[in-house]
Amino acid sequence: MTSLSLAARAAPGHKSGMSPDSLPNMKIAASTVVGTTLREHVLMGMHAAPNATGEFTSLINHLSLAIRVINSKVRAAGLAKLLGYTGETNVQGEEVQKLDAFANDVLLNVLQRSGHCGVIGSEELDEAVFHDHPGKYVVRFDPLDGSSNLDCNIDIGTIFAVLRRADPGDAGSLADALRPGREIVCAGYVVYGPATVFVLSTGHGVHGFTLDPNVGEFFLSMPDIRVPDHGKMYSCNEGNHARWSPAVQRWNAWIKSEDKAEGRPYTHRYVGSLVADAHRTLLKGGIFAYPADSKSMTGKLRLLYEANPISYLLEQAGGAATDGTSRILDMKPTSLHQRVPLVIGSKAEVATFASFVRGER
Repeated sequence: MTSLSLAARAAPGHKSGMSPDSLPNMKIAASTVVGTTLREHVLMGMHAAPNATGEFTSLINHLSLAIRVINSKVRAAGLAKLLGYTGETNVQGEEVQKLDAFANDVLLNVLQRSGHCGVIGSEELDEAVFHDHPGKYVVRFDPLDGSSNLDCNIDIGTIFAVLRRADPGDAGSLADALRPGREIVCAGYVVYGPATVFVLSTGHGVHGFTLDPNVGEFFLSMPDIRVPDHGKMYSCNEGNHARWSPAVQRWNAWIKSEDKAEGRPYTHRYVGSLVADAHRTLLKGGIFAYPADSKSMTGKLRLLYEANPISYLLEQAGGAATDGTSRILDMKPTSLHQRVPLVIGSKAEVATFASFVRGER
């Protein structure tokens, strides 16, 4: 599919996002131009924002560059001898994939050279990276989510969140990174699948861009994504069933039970790459659940690098995100690599899950 045909899917009347450089809460006019690129989309937000400096626009352009570099290696990982493990383990105690290390290095180098980041946090690094220059932003990322699936040619991705530093004039500190998700000004993820899709929100809706490999640009292909009010799919790792709490087991039995009036049973779909499962849930609705269990008692997914950005995007699209009892974006981080349970999806399905956890069912 060509870049023009991709962008032509953008329906008139949809509103584009706005650069968080702006102080006023303003929205820009609808983007109806065939062939709108990610660069143009962010630039239009900057032009509509009084007091915008262009730094945020530049930061997103740098992230886009890093993602295109990573994509080029993902597409040729077997030929470039980037499959398999490095022989090292990361701070999580997990074996590091070669492509994990490559993606991490690319993002670090590009963001450091951008001049806009005072603090950078990565799932692959023990500590945050601080800079003496007055960078305005904090970027937290998972460089290659689901990389253990790469050898099987299953969808993987990159996840990130951007926050504005409280005092960009000072040297970066750990406190800059340990901020709740509600302070995020921009978040996104990239799915390296049959097509490379970049999903982004700057606080005014969620928009999807598809990479045209012949042009080397991301084009707007899914404007104003909204999570359906209800869905027909549920996503979880049922291999963990025996370790779940009785409440989660009751929810699991309920969602698989027969009740045509309530639209049950739901269809089970689980990939095992968070970006792939979250992307399907964002578009199709339903629920994705990775609850705590007797093995991972505080949860499995990382709050800063996975749960926060994904939850931000789901909420921006009209969905919900919780750890089962509390809103994910309200959680105050206590460490860089804190883990949490994560339940995201349509508001109705997430509310039902929470009702089981509270013991109401």
